[in-house]
Amino acid sequence: MTRVVLVHGIAQQLKGPESIAEAWLPSLNDGLALSGSGTLPRPDVSVAFYGDLFRRPGHRGLGEPPLDASDVEPGLENDLLLSWWQAAADAEARVPGPDAPGRLRTPRIVQRALNALSHSAFFSGLAEGAMIGSARQVRRYFTEPEVQQAAGERLARAVTGETTVIVAHSLGSVVAYEALCAHPQWQDLTLITLGSPLAVRGLVFDRLRPTPHEGAARWPVPVKRWVNIADHGDAVALVKELAPSFGTRVQDLAVDNGAHAHDVRPYLTARETGLALAEALA
Repeated sequence: MTRVVLVHGIAQQLKGPESIAEAWLPSLNDGLALSGSGTLPRPDVSVAFYGDLFRRPGHRGLGEPPLDASDVEPGLENDLLLSWWQAAADAEARVPGPDAPGRLRTPRIVQRALNALSHSAFFSGLAEGAMIGSARQVRRYFTEPEVQQAAGERLARAVTGETTVIVAHSLGSVVAYEALCAHPQWQDLTLITLGSPLAVRGLVFDRLRPTPHEGAARWPVPVKRWVNIADHGDAVALVKELAPSFGTRVQDLAVDNGAHAHDVRPYLTARETGLALAEALA
């Protein structure tokens, strides 16, 4: 019995539905407990896993060389990295902004962005290749129809007649929104989006299916309630409030995730998330 469907975000290609459920469920139950509600057993939860769509095939020998700044493609990949850089600099004093003087050894703007992001809370400890790979997954989702379609189909297979809540993080909120719009026959669902980039115009919002009209996106028919939760320092959720773009029925809430602003676990343990989930399950 699947009451809650979880939809992951970027950089999950080396995991699977069981490992994600194992990582998410304790945090989700912590949020429920903080809201004064009971916890969910594992059979009540399923994961719409699509990370393997981005996993590169194996190679003989030493494998493919790691990605570096020269591999960043112009357009969406480049623009995403620069927007994350600006957002991280705005939120964290330790991250040098685009206006800061560039070092002689890193004259290229993309390299400067990667260097700066390595000091941010979200990308701390990640290699350049991982940061580029994250932007590449977003680009591939929007430019490769087969990837976009397959991700939506994974979610559609996870939703059952008993499903009442979809919890979607990061790029997963885009997958969830588009799948909900594509399945108007689903009914009475609550959508909880965490660290969502849905309202980022020019990069995400304008690429959605169905296409927004006159600056407004279509309301997903199956959704009776939509709660959007964002940390003020989340560099991926560049636009924290979705209501201006998706309608006043969206309830936008702010949380403080500490140093790991985009990490799904503090989003799930937040009392606000627990309350939204508890009310939907009730």
